[in-house]
Amino acid sequence: MKQHNLFTKEFKEESKYSTKIEAPIYEPKNKKPHILELFDNSKSKRLVKKIESSNLDDQEKRFLKYAATRHIVFNYEKIADYYAHSSKEVQELMEESALVIIDFEKAIQLGYVQLCDEIRNQYLEEYGE
Repeated sequence: MKQHNLFTKEFKEESKYSTKIEAPIYEPKNKKPHILELFDNSKSKRLVKKIESSNLDDQEKRFLKYAATRHIVFNYEKIADYYAHSSKEVQELMEESALVIIDFEKAIQLGYVQLCDEIRNQYLEEYGE
């Protein structure tokens, strides 16, 4: 069986996937959504209830409650609408939390985007600039 590396010419020639990356451009709606429309925390809340009623020690409960937040589902389209209609302070905090990424350079600065030079160089060697 032939192995394909993402950065080989064979992969590029045989792949049905594009290597072109375009950031989506979102046009906000005219209405600011209610804050409760921005997320669904029902699964997280169910887990927290189970954790709280367990016989675990306080440290374990605290850890598992933090872990339960991974199950909060964010509606990024609604978040973008909310962002567009919010104060500068809210917008800055949403950007800092990476709920929206407005400025790619700022995302790099905040540590949300990291480039690996070795992978980048290998990609450029294979595909050019």
